[in-house]
Amino acid sequence: MYRLASFLAALVVTFLLPLVPASAAEIAVAGLPPEARETLVLIRQGGPFPYGQDGTVFGNRERMLPPKERGYYREYTVKTPGARDRGALRIIAGGARELYYTDDHYRSFRRIRE
Repeated sequence: MYRLASFLAALVVTFLLPLVPASAAEIAVAGLPPEARETLVLIRQGGPFPYGQDGTVFGNRERMLPPKERGYYREYTVKTPGARDRGALRIIAGGARELYYTDDHYRSFRRIRE
């Protein structure tokens, strides 16, 4: 019985814990890179935004954020120092002042704590 319990515990750690939404993780505004804090200012001001894609619907196809109706989340680019393109940094804004930061192009998210 002990071996079975150990085996099941190993399965949970290996396969189920990675499925815990990354949105459970948080980051304080002060912990964000300066470029992300600049993007937050633009979001609060309503722009102007440096990229045409900023403010477009984020579909949450990765299902990493809490499920909401389409159009709930909007995507904003965080300038990536040294990148020639938009880079991998984004802030995702949802209704009710939900803000999420990803520094790995949607593979993980941290909720921004204000």
